Parts: sequence; structure tokens; C-alpha cells
Amino acid sequence: MTDLLQQYGNDLAILSMDQLSLYFQSTLTHVWSLVGQTPVVKVTPQRDYVHFYGALDVRWGRQVAVTAVEQTGWVTADFLRLLVMLFPHRHILLLLDRASWHFGSEVDLVLQENPRLALMHFPPACPQLNPQEHVWQQARDAISHHHTYRTFQSLVDDFDIFMNETSFDTNFMEKYAPTILCQF
Repeated sequence: MTDLLQQYGNDLAILSMDQLSLYFQSTLTHVWSLVGQTPVVKVTPQRDYVHFYGALDVRWGRQVAVTAVEQTGWVTADFLRLLVMLFPHRHILLLLDRASWHFGSEVDLVLQENPRLALMHFPPACPQLNPQEHVWQQARDAISHHHTYRTFQSLVDDFDIFMNETSFDTNFMEKYAPTILCQF
């Protein structure tokens, strides 16, 4: 199939990474209701938010997600170190977008420290290629769209539980593995 998969087989973790900002204000989406019975969605004036860093194992559908107060090179580097710790005996191919905080000396240092970790960036302006984007959408649909949480922390907790305890279906390997891994 590809050199990487042949060389490392199941010892290769292929992860797709991205970030999300979760706001306390309810986000709206389409919903079914009886004619004449429009659902009421209460919107809080609070503008609380938290960032999530997430990485999806595109072969097995397992997710790693953590909260962060900001999206910076330092936080990205810490998340990369966490991934290396969570996959201690595996090589990691990490697919990610071209956000500015995915580049820089902090990220370069993590790559130097961890030869088992390799990064591959998605093409510019192609979020639909990143399976992590689809995971965020499923989490929003299940937890934060039209939510009725009274406290921001309970929304964050439920979002975090959903992210880390749900197995996500992905056909990424069937669709893209030969193309992307051959480039690597």
C-alpha cells in the first residue's frame, strides 16, 4: 500500500488534529417541530468560551480532546507532547491544517525531541479534508446546538465527555490513505 504502512503497520498512529472554540451562546441549526410550535432557544448574553484541541485516530475512530485557554504555538507544542505520551510505542503521523500556531520554534522543538512524530499539513483552505472537522460537527450537533445548559462548565464537561468517550466513524483511510501517505 504505502511505505509508511508497510514499514510500521499497526505501529503507525495516523492522527488528524484541529482546534475548536466552544461558546456558551447556543448555536442554531435546523430542527424539526410541529407546524405552529416553533421551538424557543434561549440565548445567554454571556460570551464565555473555551478552546478544544482534538486529534482523531483515523484508523480506529478514537478521539483525544483537551481544553485550552488559547491557541498558540506553546499550547500546540504541549498538545503534541501529550499525543507522544499517549502513543508511547508507536510512530505518529499527524495531519493538520496550516494555522499559524502549528508552525514555529515551539513546534519545531517538539519534532526534534520526538523523532517518532511527523507532521503533514492539509492543502490550504480545505477543511473538508480534515476528519477532525467532522468530529467537531458531530459534537456540536449532539451537545451544543440548541443547548439549554444553565452553566458554561456543564456544557464544557458534557462536550469533553462526548469527545473523549465516543468512537467516531471515519472513511478517511479508504478515501485518502494511498494519496496522502505516498506524498509523505
